[in-house]
Amino acid sequence: MTIMDPQAFIRLSVGSLGLRIPGPTLNSSKVGIHAFSSPCSCEIRLRGFPVQTTSVPLVSSPEAAPDINGIASSFYLEDSDVKALLTPGCFYNPHAYLEITVFTGRKGSHCGVGIKRQQIGTFKLEVGPEWGEGKPMILFNGWIDIGKNKHANRKPGAELHLTVKLDPDPRYVFQFEDVTMLSPQIVQLQGSFRQPIFSCKFSQDRVAQLDPLSTYWLGSADSSDIETERRERKGWKVKIHDLSGSAVAAAFITTPFVPSTGCDWVAKSNPGAWLIVRPDICRPESWLPWGKLEAWRERGIRDSVCCRFHLLPEAQDGAEVLMSEILLSAERGGEFFIDTDRQMRQAPTPIPSPQSSGDFSALSPIVGGFVMSCRVQGESKSSKPLVQLAMRHVTCVEDAAIFMALAAAVDLSIEACKPFRRKIRRGSRHYSL
Repeated sequence: MTIMDPQAFIRLSVGSLGLRIPGPTLNSSKVGIHAFSSPCSCEIRLRGFPVQTTSVPLVSSPEAAPDINGIASSFYLEDSDVKALLTPGCFYNPHAYLEITVFTGRKGSHCGVGIKRQQIGTFKLEVGPEWGEGKPMILFNGWIDIGKNKHANRKPGAELHLTVKLDPDPRYVFQFEDVTMLSPQIVQLQGSFRQPIFSCKFSQDRVAQLDPLSTYWLGSADSSDIETERRERKGWKVKIHDLSGSAVAAAFITTPFVPSTGCDWVAKSNPGAWLIVRPDICRPESWLPWGKLEAWRERGIRDSVCCRFHLLPEAQDGAEVLMSEILLSAERGGEFFIDTDRQMRQAPTPIPSPQSSGDFSALSPIVGGFVMSCRVQGESKSSKPLVQLAMRHVTCVEDAAIFMALAAAVDLSIEACKPFRRKIRRGSRHYSL
């Protein structure tokens, strides 16, 4: 089976940040560096995208250089995003810009007293037609004066060092055509074209009479099964099959989702867990572990479901690698993602390919960036997961399939983490959850 062409995405990255702030020294003819007790930060804005905030290291001397490999912020743009940025805006703001505003201090308060930030300066880079060419490009690299007095007099002002780059980052986009528990087909999207790629088979070992999507138990359900489901959710399995019918990935619950002591929800102290597996090419009908997904419910004004994913080592004595920990709105859903730029800059471990060939050469140079995302709906809603997967992590069908199994587990975790509170009406044909 051949996966069709990916969709075009570009990655806009801002990195190698550093700040020099001149000030008077003993010799007024020379330039020194102010020592700041509070850290510096910046807000990075691009029209149509959420504001990103990151710290800016102070460079201690004119000869010192910032980390040339450090990525502070990334934006991922598809064709429609670039077209929107290139479309003239309102009268007062006809052009779109990448805008970076640098401050001393941070937003927030300390002991109830607000902390005031001071704006140091702003860097602006206009969005141009070259953004839509789909080629690797350095838009800016080096030092630039951003101080407020840079035009008022000829004294040196604050200087910002940064590198702004564009890199092609094509992705495969998949969608479950129905709710995961209904064992849907999975299609790949390319514009308006939808190509079947996989099928998803959901099964449940225990409480077979239960329709997991329904808010009612059938009257024929055995009372012991009802009581079991009231206390725990377990035995859920998802298998991903290719078009030939072969199982190419799977996910199943290994730690039941159960309410914690004294409450009716799955708590962080005792999360439910899924094992994500791939076929063992040396032993038919056997599976090899690839990842572990834990999930629990966070209570608040608006409840959330936290999904935490670990990559499992190939060797038994290896250590698990935390790749993602995301809060999803229990009511509205959200986006689970693995992006080493956004979350795991301190752990530049590449994600091994799950392909059955065992050839990891295509992924070994990858030390950062977007890996996958999965958008799901909230509880009691018809969720049809939308999955995006970086092309560089896909060299065969099995590579994509393992992420479909992970996406299915994330989606089902929203339901598995629903509160367990329910009442059974005696003498009634139906039982309410």
